[in-house]
Formats: sequence, structure tokens, C-alpha cells
Amino acid sequence: MTSVIASSADQQQQVEKTNLLGLTLPAMEAFFLEIGEKKFRAVQVLKWIHHHGVTDFEQMTNLGKALREKLARRAEIRPPEIVSQHDSNDGTRKWAIRVDGGGLVETVLIPDGNRATLCVSSQVGCSLDCSFCSTGKQGFQRDLSAAEIIGQVWLAIKSYDAFQQSNSRVVTNVVMMGMGEPLLNFDNVVAAMDLMMEDNAYGISKRRVTLSTSGVVPALDALAKVSEASLAVSLHAPNDALRNELVPINRKYPISVLLESCRNYIDAQSDKKRVVTVEYTLIAGVNDQREHALELAELLKDFPCKINLIPFNTFDQSDYQRPSGNAVSRFWQVLVDAGYIVTVRTTRGDDIDAACGQLVGQVVDRTRRAERYRQAADQNNQQATGQS
Repeated sequence: MTSVIASSADQQQQVEKTNLLGLTLPAMEAFFLEIGEKKFRAVQVLKWIHHHGVTDFEQMTNLGKALREKLARRAEIRPPEIVSQHDSNDGTRKWAIRVDGGGLVETVLIPDGNRATLCVSSQVGCSLDCSFCSTGKQGFQRDLSAAEIIGQVWLAIKSYDAFQQSNSRVVTNVVMMGMGEPLLNFDNVVAAMDLMMEDNAYGISKRRVTLSTSGVVPALDALAKVSEASLAVSLHAPNDALRNELVPINRKYPISVLLESCRNYIDAQSDKKRVVTVEYTLIAGVNDQREHALELAELLKDFPCKINLIPFNTFDQSDYQRPSGNAVSRFWQVLVDAGYIVTVRTTRGDDIDAACGQLVGQVVDRTRRAERYRQAADQNNQQATGQS
């Protein structure tokens, strides 16, 4: 009986340890003051974790033995767990990462010359249900903690052994465009982005850390007061009627309200040359016609932006189709002729289901959305079988 009680106490003590991986510099300073230590220790530990990839306090040689022992009792450095890794023929790498509670999220690193962009998830599943995104079809389980978000950056660097390569930067850009709506996990996403931009952590330029939102306007307004990350908005339609179908949150925050909030965000930045990246997924026969391009050009007139066209990437639970190359070129030309800076996102990692809109994980769905989609698919298959 005594051993069982001791084991239970040990487990309780383990649960109560603070995971330092997700603490920003101010939060780390507060932690050290709380345990009776000088706050300058925060910078030392941040560098050990995020510059050197160290998770064992005993390896932190500029900390005294007594402090190392205290940290071992009070804290831990615990990244999430990589369950699988897949490498694409084009160099893209995708990880499935297990987080607390058994959920899986996916993270993708896309190399491009001297740059490498890491697409980071913010939720297990997604509480929104954009019609062209496979993540939304899985429903929603929970928000990720700050440690689980920044842990994706940590794991990506670790997987290339790049903590040992002081002159090499595996991750040069981060986009909060993975699973989930970042602004619905506001505090944890802001903390993680602060660590990405923190010189004592990853030191990524604020121009190279981008948050992508579907349009949670109140949270976007709040973000303008606390962050200087770059902003991308998932627009995908040039009018409210069409966007209501593709991005249901538009019914609550229509395009005019969203664009005003985006403009206010840009105006709040100290760097007055910032623009919003407008993401527009082109879906064959839905939003890829010349009239849609003309309407988009008119909508964004005088709005500080660049436009990123994303040809739709197919997945099993969608009837949408990828547009033809000619349709993409035609759409692009209309916008270029109107004076916009326009890029077409090259599809990367589609052979490992790592392309934009294809990320899925393992979600204990609290919304039962995934179950409804499966039932609808089964009914359609039964009807098709009966007709044949």
C-alpha cells in the first residue's frame, strides 16, 4: 500500500511540473522569480532550450548544481512526440505529432532555395468548417498549448540535427497555416509567435512569421495591440454570397468588416510598409472564372495587399476539383493587369498529402462533424451503388 501511495504522489508531482518549452521571456522571468531565483536565469534557459535544443537540466552547464536540481523538481522541458515523418520527392517534409490527450496534428516544412517555411498547427482539428479544407472535415478536439505550438518548430529543427549547426537555419519562415484557426487559440498562439521572434529563442524576423486567419475579427483587432507578426487572410471569394458558402464564418464577419480589421492591423504596425497577404484558393467552376477575378480586383482596390493564388488540392471528402492551368493563368493575368502583385503557390508535398488544405491528424471530435460527413458519404455511396 505504501508503494502505491508513493507512486501516486510521484505522478501528481510530475503533472504539476511547469513545461518551460512554451514560456516567453517575460513568463520565464516570472517563473524564476517565483521559485526564488534571479530573473536573468530566464535568458540562459531560453537559449539552452531554443538555441541548443537541450531538454536535460544537467546539461545546462552555466547553471549551478543546486539550481539544476531545483529545476528538475519544479520544471520540465517536454516537446510533443513525433509519431511519423514523411519526405516528399520535392524535399517537403511532413510530421505527424502526438500531443497530450492522444490527438495528432501535422506540421510541414517546405524548402525553397535558401528559405524553408514551416507550416505550424494551432488546434487539434478545427472548429471552423471551410468547405475546401480537409482539416475542418475532422471536427475539433482542443486548442494546442504554447509548448505544443512552439514544440513543432523545436522538433523540425531537431529532426535535421540543426541545433548543432550554429551557422545553419533550417527554419527561416513560419506560417500559422496548419491545422486550426490561430485566432481562436489567441493567447497560446501569441506566446508561441513571440518565442519565434524572440532573439533569445529563434530570432525570426517579424516579416517572416505570418498568422493566417479566416476572419475572426474581434481577435484580429486584439492581435493588433500585442503582435507585429505578418498577416494573411483566407479570403477565397470576391463577394459575401460565395464566401458564405466557402468560409462560413463570413456570415458573422462579412468581407467589408474583415478587410477593415485587416487594414487597422496594418495601420497599427510600426513598419508602415507592411501589406496583407490575401490567400485565394482557386476551385474549378466555383470561384476561378474571369468575372470572379474582375470582382476581386475591384474589391481590393486601394487595400494594401499582395495576392497569393492557391490551386485547390483535392482530398477524399470533397467534390471540388483543381482548376486547369489555363484557368489559373487567366485569373492571374486579370489581377496583374489591374496592378496587383500576384503569386501562384506551387503545389508542394502533394505526394505525401502535405499540400495546402490537405492536413489531417487524429481528432477526438467534440463536434461530431466528422461523423456527419462519414454518414453523408456512406449515403451517397449507397445511392450511387443502387443507381448503378
